[in-house]
Amino acid sequence: MILLDDLLLFSGAALLMALTPGPNMIYLISRSISQRRKAGVISLFGVVAGFLVHMFAAAVGLTALFLAVPLAYEVLKWAGALYLLWLAWQAVRPGARSPFEARDLPDDSTRKLFFMGFLTNLLNPKIAVFYLAIFPQFISPQHGSVFLQSVQLGLAQIFVSFSVNLLIALSAAHIASWFSRNPTWLAVQRYVMGFVLAALAVRLALEPRRAV
Repeated sequence: MILLDDLLLFSGAALLMALTPGPNMIYLISRSISQRRKAGVISLFGVVAGFLVHMFAAAVGLTALFLAVPLAYEVLKWAGALYLLWLAWQAVRPGARSPFEARDLPDDSTRKLFFMGFLTNLLNPKIAVFYLAIFPQFISPQHGSVFLQSVQLGLAQIFVSFSVNLLIALSAAHIASWFSRNPTWLAVQRYVMGFVLAALAVRLALEPRRAV
C-alpha cells in the first residue's frame, strides 16, 4: 500500500489542486451564491460522483500501463512535473481572475444540480490529467496492487477535495465579499500557491525512478 510519507505529500498536492481555480470551483461558487448554500452542496455531491468515475478509470488504466510498460513511470513523472508547473503559471499569470467573481445562474432542480455538478467534473480535463500524471509519482508496484494503490490515492484526493469545496460552498458569499474588500490578499494567495506548486513540480522531477 501507499507509504505514509507519500500519502501525506500526495494529500498536499491534492489540497493545492482543490484550491486552484478551475471549472468545479467556479461552478460551485457561482451556484452557491446565486441559489444559496443547499444548491452548492447538492452540486458538490455531483462533483464527487464525477471524481469516482475519473478515479476508477485512472486506476484501471494505470494498472494496465504498468503491466505493459514497466518504465512508464519515468515518462509520467515528467508529465506530472510539467502539469504542476502549468498549474503554477495559471495561478500567477497576468490577468488571472478570481473564481469568486461569480456568474449569474438560474435556479435549477435538485436533480439538475446534481447532474450539472457531475457533468462539470466529468468533462473537467484538469481532473483526468491530475490522476494520470500525478498518481504514478506515488505508486510503487513493489508495494502491492497498482489498482488498489490508485484507489487509495483517489479516495484521499476525493476526501481532500470534498472537504475544501464543502467549506467553499458553505461560505462562498462571505469569501467573495471579503476578497472584494481585500484584493491584495487575493494576489498574495495566488503567488504563494504558484510558488508551492512550482516547488512540488521540481521535487517530483528530481525524484529517482522507482523500482518495479
